[in-house]
Amino acid sequence: MTARITGEGDSAPPYSVQASPGFAAWLHQTNGSIAVTTYQIGKLFLIGAPAADRLSVTERTFQRCLGVAVVGRSLYLAGLNNILRFENIIPTGQQLEGHDAVFAPRVSWYTGDVFAHDVGVLPSGRPIFVNTLFSCLATVDEQTSFRSVWQPKFISELRPEDRCHLNGLAMDGGRPRYVTAAGTTDKARGWREERTGAGCVIDVPSQEIVATGLTMPHSPRLHGGKLYVCNAGTGELGEVEVASGRFNPIAFCPGFARGLAFLGNHAVVGLSLPRQHKDFSGLPLDERLKQEGKQPQCMVQVINMNTGATDHWLALGGVVRELYDIASVPGVRTPMGVGFAQGQINRLINRGATMSLDDLIGDAA
Repeated sequence: MTARITGEGDSAPPYSVQASPGFAAWLHQTNGSIAVTTYQIGKLFLIGAPAADRLSVTERTFQRCLGVAVVGRSLYLAGLNNILRFENIIPTGQQLEGHDAVFAPRVSWYTGDVFAHDVGVLPSGRPIFVNTLFSCLATVDEQTSFRSVWQPKFISELRPEDRCHLNGLAMDGGRPRYVTAAGTTDKARGWREERTGAGCVIDVPSQEIVATGLTMPHSPRLHGGKLYVCNAGTGELGEVEVASGRFNPIAFCPGFARGLAFLGNHAVVGLSLPRQHKDFSGLPLDERLKQEGKQPQCMVQVINMNTGATDHWLALGGVVRELYDIASVPGVRTPMGVGFAQGQINRLINRGATMSLDDLIGDAA
């Protein structure tokens, strides 16, 4: 079934969207939607299926957006110099102009350009994020740019040097559990010297490395009690056996794989075109693409976890060449975001419940 695609957003720069014949029907059946980021052109895409034959694609512009996480009615986004928290302002069961969720920015914590990658959410609602520039996990702060909360044991000091290219974060019950890094070096940008087979997965509580031999690993995620990772430099989605450290490939991804979410029994993976940059070229992925006789793709790949087959896909083209992260938005079929371009946030005014002056003063005490 070929779906009709409707779109709205900030538009420029121009991009294109194409979907496999069954993508909309599959997404509609899951009773969910997905959030996709591309830092290359600074866009947050919210993709839903209000009907089995219709896709809804909305996008908003945010500078160099990377990690995205959805918890409850909140959406968190790591940007160029801040961590944004959005709230769904639509009451459950209602709609606004055909959208059953509208995510509006409500809080921004300014971190400076620390090259924040994946973001998670603590039980308190406070974000925790991968501070790639300083090689640590960090949280936001009201007085400073950030507060570090964890670092790999091989990192001797926190300096703005991107020593190991810490990038991915897997949350478990509201706590950080695993991270991925491109290397285990302790010198400024040392990970760039040896990328093939130097990547690892680290257990956060113990600080022990649980898997090695990976190439540019990204997007560790826990699902069904198992740990999955995108081995981006080889173009593979796989499971990490934590006890043995073995990486078991599940599917080949024809692109630089980053961004991983799950909807039902499907893994949703983001693929990017290879970059013409020395840090991201010459990886095993290039040779694998030649062996498979495939062209690299910039798309969302939907992988059947039982068979490893690609059941569906959504291609993003035009000026879009790279994706970074994907988050599932359960229970929402037609999401929309509010951004800052064209005065969108200026026109959005919704009044909260009235509170007494005494309650206000009591809250502040």
